[in-house]
Amino acid sequence: MRTVTIFLDSMEKVKRFVNIMARDEGDYDLKSDAFMVDAKSVMGIFSLDFSKPLLLSIHDDSKYDLIRDNLRDVIVEQL
Repeated sequence: MRTVTIFLDSMEKVKRFVNIMARDEGDYDLKSDAFMVDAKSVMGIFSLDFSKPLLLSIHDDSKYDLIRDNLRDVIVEQL
């Protein structure tokens, strides 16, 4: 599993993120403080605090480069 820190500071970035995640069959989680949600769940995503960076967990290492490239405008830091 690989992780990246992302920041969804606009509705446009949230929409783009949701669309990218929905197209992929992999497993992804988003974490904010003590809360973790499925990164494909729109309801779950909107329950998180967007004022802080979020941690995206990519469960399939082989998808890391593709997801990282697709999300380059929201990635804050790669771990």
